[in-house]
Order: sequence, then structure tokens, then C-alpha cells
Amino acid sequence: MPPEIRGTRTVHDGWASFLVAEVTTPEGAEVTREIEDHGEAVCVLPYDPERKVALLIRQFRAAPFFTAGVADLLEVPAGLLDEADPEEGVRREAFEETGLRLSRLEPVSTVWSLPGISTERMHLFLAPYAEADREGPGGGLAEEHEAITVTEMPLATLAAMSEAGEIVDMKTLVLLLSLRLRRPELFA
Repeated sequence: MPPEIRGTRTVHDGWASFLVAEVTTPEGAEVTREIEDHGEAVCVLPYDPERKVALLIRQFRAAPFFTAGVADLLEVPAGLLDEADPEEGVRREAFEETGLRLSRLEPVSTVWSLPGISTERMHLFLAPYAEADREGPGGGLAEEHEAITVTEMPLATLAAMSEAGEIVDMKTLVLLLSLRLRRPELFA
């Protein structure tokens, strides 16, 4: 028997919508499931293959702070997809957050970021850059209170951090490991 969503009710509608769905499972059980919906997202790991560095960001995230007292996370630039084209969206996010004008993008995958509860699909990219591509200050949008710090780090340092379990943001870890698989020579 195919699963069926018999109906939903919205319990919150803001930046994200929270729904309660009445579901019939493939086994025929009738259950409720919560769904968080805020749309698709994009993220990118910009890396300089000549200097063997990557450009990441640090910013306050309320959920990790609430849960574990973590004041900020080291992350790849990312954000919600406002455009129809994920490549256009990831270029916008990279410029807003890091000041980089990205030209070539290397698609990695489109993944469900948290399929147990969220509708979010995230488009993941790698992107080579050069120092000359840094045309703006970055830091995010003031009206969104992002207060982003841009951080350039050696790829070898990021590899060591990933091996030590110090890269705790999943999208960052996935993109870092993807780059290590595709271009291991950059981490020597």
C-alpha cells in the first residue's frame, strides 16, 4: 500500500512553516508527523587551488547556542534559494557572505538536509576562486542581522579539523570531504 498524507494543519507560519500531517504509512498505520517547511537552500565551499586555502564563515546560530552553548559555527556560505536557478542563488549567497564573485561552480549533489522533519533540499557546490575574485567585504546582510566573519583557512588545516571531529556543521563536512575526494593533492 502506498503512503498517504490525508491532511495537514499549519501550527506556525513565519520564516518557516510548521505543519502537522495526518499520515497513513505503507503498513497501513495512521500516525501524525511534524513537518518544517522553508524552501530550498544552497551552499558552496569556495577554494583557491593555487594557495590551497578555502573561504568559510563564522556566525551566531541560535539553535546550537540554545542546545550546547556554541556561540558560532565554522561553516561554508549558505542560504535560502530565492531564485529559480540554484547556481544564481549560490553565487548571490557567496557574494553577500564572503564578498567573492564566483564564476565556475562544481555541482556536488542536491540532498535532503534533515529528511526526518524538514522539506529542505540543499544544492551543494564546490567553487574554485582566486584572490582577485574577492570584490566585496562580505559579512552578510545588515537587515538580516547576520554579522558574519569571513575566515580563510588552509585546506590541510581543515582536513586535520575534520579528522579530529572539529568540523561540526554537516554541509561543511560533506563539501570538505567531497573536495578531498575530488582533489586530494590540494590537501598535501
